[in-house]
Amino acid sequence: MDCALASIARGRAVRAVCVALSVYRSHVLARRDRPSKWIDLRKSPPRSEDVVIKQAIANVANHRATYGYRRVWARLRLEGHDLVNHKRVYRVMRDEGWLLYRHGYKPVDTRKHDGTVTVKDSDVRWCSDGLELSCDNGEKVRLAFALDCCDREVMSWVATTKGIDAALVGDLTMQAVESRFGPDGKPLNLIEWLTETAAATWRLRPGALPSNWGSSLSPRP
Repeated sequence: MDCALASIARGRAVRAVCVALSVYRSHVLARRDRPSKWIDLRKSPPRSEDVVIKQAIANVANHRATYGYRRVWARLRLEGHDLVNHKRVYRVMRDEGWLLYRHGYKPVDTRKHDGTVTVKDSDVRWCSDGLELSCDNGEKVRLAFALDCCDREVMSWVATTKGIDAALVGDLTMQAVESRFGPDGKPLNLIEWLTETAAATWRLRPGALPSNWGSSLSPRP
């Protein structure tokens, strides 16, 4: 190929050079007309350059946790990272453990819920759970409630036709405290709050509840 390009640069006919050297004319013309700043994107960049792209991927993943590697790659291209291909994004996310589970491939949780939930005294351990109700008109109502693990009293509940988010969970918790200790009251002792591991309670942001309440969140035993 280099001999063909050198001969053409000296003024020889492209067709004659390609026939003599048995090379494709389209390939020779593409190489001849290639700009000086052309970069072969097929070559993998060195791993040392992954530091910058890793930070860019982390920024996208932190704000869009449901994005797979292809959507992260598309987002990076919108932000100006044109020289990054989807295979490199996949490799970085795989090495960092940021890939999502493929549909149907999420490992089954083998933990056994064989602990003791009930307690003898009130206001020692609370729990919360949620359910979904299907209406005749096709809508779905999502309900979350808080119980006392001693007498199973429903202290508070929230309902919505949308998803249970952190704001509703915060309202649920504050209503439970107010129903037991009054509008200006607070727990005297530490209260253990049990939740489902996949419940929306885990989306409750740190600092969303008053620090002097003394309630804590922990997985259901």
